[in-house]
Amino acid sequence: MILRLFAENLVRHGRDPQPIIDRDLDAEIEFSPSRLLMHDTTSTPALVDMAAMRDTVAREGGDPRAIRPHLPVEVSIDHSLAVEHFARRDAARLNIAEEIRRNKERYRFLKWASNSMEGIHINPPGTGIMHTINLEQLATVATTDGTYAFPDMMLGTDSHTPMINGLGVLGWGIGGVEAETLMFGMPTTLRVPEVIGVRLIGKLGAGVTSTDLALTLTSKLRKFGVTGKFVEFYGPGVSTLSVGDRAVVANMAPEFGATTAYFPVDEAGMDYLAMTGRSTKHIDFVRSYYKEADLWFDPEANPEYDQSLELDLGTVFPSAAGPRRPQDLHSINTLAGVLADVEPEAEAFPLAIASTTSCTNTTDPRLLITAGLLARNARAKGLTPPSWVKTSLAPGSPAAASYLERGGLLEDLSAIGFDIVGFGCTTCIGNSGPLTPEIHEQEGKPVAVLSGNRNFPGRVHPDLDYGFLMSPPSVIAFALAGRADIDISAEALGTDSAGKPVYLRDIWPSPHDIDETFTKAMAPDDFGADFYEASNNKLWHEIDAPEGPLFPWDEKSTILRPPPFADLDQKSLLGTYDAYPLMVLGDDITTDHISPASAIPKDSFVADFLVERGEDRDDLNVFASRRGNWEVMARGAFYSRAVKNKLTDASGIAMTTHSPSGEEMRVWDAAGRYAAENQPVVMVAGDRYGMGSSRDWAAKVQRLLGVRAVLATSYERIHRSNLIGLGILPLEIPRDFVDLAPGDSIHIQADEVSPRCQVPVTMTKVDGSTVSYVAKAAIETGNEAQLLADGGVIPSILSTALTA
Repeated sequence: MILRLFAENLVRHGRDPQPIIDRDLDAEIEFSPSRLLMHDTTSTPALVDMAAMRDTVAREGGDPRAIRPHLPVEVSIDHSLAVEHFARRDAARLNIAEEIRRNKERYRFLKWASNSMEGIHINPPGTGIMHTINLEQLATVATTDGTYAFPDMMLGTDSHTPMINGLGVLGWGIGGVEAETLMFGMPTTLRVPEVIGVRLIGKLGAGVTSTDLALTLTSKLRKFGVTGKFVEFYGPGVSTLSVGDRAVVANMAPEFGATTAYFPVDEAGMDYLAMTGRSTKHIDFVRSYYKEADLWFDPEANPEYDQSLELDLGTVFPSAAGPRRPQDLHSINTLAGVLADVEPEAEAFPLAIASTTSCTNTTDPRLLITAGLLARNARAKGLTPPSWVKTSLAPGSPAAASYLERGGLLEDLSAIGFDIVGFGCTTCIGNSGPLTPEIHEQEGKPVAVLSGNRNFPGRVHPDLDYGFLMSPPSVIAFALAGRADIDISAEALGTDSAGKPVYLRDIWPSPHDIDETFTKAMAPDDFGADFYEASNNKLWHEIDAPEGPLFPWDEKSTILRPPPFADLDQKSLLGTYDAYPLMVLGDDITTDHISPASAIPKDSFVADFLVERGEDRDDLNVFASRRGNWEVMARGAFYSRAVKNKLTDASGIAMTTHSPSGEEMRVWDAAGRYAAENQPVVMVAGDRYGMGSSRDWAAKVQRLLGVRAVLATSYERIHRSNLIGLGILPLEIPRDFVDLAPGDSIHIQADEVSPRCQVPVTMTKVDGSTVSYVAKAAIETGNEAQLLADGGVIPSILSTALTA
């Protein structure tokens, strides 16, 4: 189906579909989505770039209004809500008030952008998570322009955009830099995708959730090797899964490395459209279109794929993933042994955070209802979490409050500390707020459990190295136990009022209870009505915004500053040069490591910088809230305890060795010193460099640090694209290259580049010996090569705008 959808897109836009028909994996194609979806912390830097580009165009005598989107852009404000208040009925109201107080200046800018740039629509705080909004409100599945009917296809500036694949809408995640090209009417250029078919048979067993399926597939597909490929599900097992189930799986596409995780359109999709309040007329139109276009799913079909594998749904077991990576799968009852292996010196593993959060699971009503029923049963037994566990429930949709209340479950969740804290990403994105004071009194190594999609060290909270991903009801079960090193299937979670031990099997809800409560709780009108009510947020509407085509920058602002790469002075970084490595890193360096989103540590030099400019050291917010200020973001580069730089053993975070002098210093200071010496620098890393979020700042900070090229053994797709968008050359190197020491230098010969071309690289050791390599340019298309020659996306856009 994926290739058919690509062919339709090509034909509709007057392009040749023959490369798709021939399945020529070396051919380049152009894809034009009908819409773009962004969240607040990716839209802010992209729109700051555009505002700064407007300044440049105006200075050059052009019309600044030429810098505007050429396709509809939906922005969801979902990444800024923090769990400051929890385990109280008014937590959601207090948290959103705190969110708007902290982020008012940034929201004022977003409102200006929406008012001054036609085509941008803002979904205010409290309306839900972008992917849930996409599923429940924005997706049409099929649409019409008045002349032709065609499939709904879109792109989003978040790596979890493939969640919409669960509804049969083809979409995937891109970086904010690539989104800027789309906003200016340019198509996305890619090679004909390699499509991996995953045949599903059987059905999930009782007590097994869609989360368990998603974690199983994440592990299986990461091992199979689907990085950068398109995954499509087929077979009779697909028909046993609801769209809620499918969306949980599709959401995890970036965790198993794929570009998409596509489920074709069938009657389950029509059921979902009806459940979320779409009209009968529209549902009939969608069904008719997909059948007439021969895009309707046939569970008995056996399509031909580039590669395929099979999973029997009946073999999936209750699972958890972690404690450091989402692809590391374990049976839910084996976590004690897992933790003992990674931290043998620890005597205990108390739970610091237990959060039912993220679009991954809370978008599926059945999972939240299962969690609510488990809470009801636990409440009846008199169980509550220990005082040191920070509990929270952050659904992706405001409609969740209505169906949980109608199902009689809100009271039960509240009774055990899982009050709704708001409708946003919260803990999953690192906005978990402060830990409880009681956790600091516990012995051992604290752990987080969450129903999210990522658990890289420090992502959930800067002080937590370990976290497990699991289903919403499992999160509540571990919260009740208060510790992660428990055999949840055999050990008691606690005792009832009579002192009798209570086990998970005693409180896990039956399939009958789940089905009965689901039927009682769901009402299609909730989804539209609750979204509309949440959109009329009084605090949001009270924020005033400036008018006019140019944004009035405040020179004293620590939130919004025009970036230096949004002017006409940016040149290509290609060439022949000798460079020192700024850092030498290992495997699995994520975009969270390169450009953190979590709370700004108040004892950091980044905090010192902000305090010097009048900020309160105890109220610095998160890094993500300052993505409109390049000075903060550049200083925060690599500020993570989990980042190990092989060039230094110095104490401190984000440290390196300045090679010419041998002095150890901060990465920020070393970059400034290299720049003053006119000395090129590069980054060196291992496998899967840039995995994780589609964070354009992870590429931008490297540009600001003076990095001309990155040399890694492999890349994650979106970060590779973002590097190119900033003009930084990504090179693939052999494994033994990563063994560098302070003082070693690298000679790169890359005056001109083309897709997958060879680039001569020579390493000169401190002792004068040399080793030569042939690196491969990690460039997929001619358009990417041209962007590198232009110096990146922004110079290319400015050149076009000024010559139009």
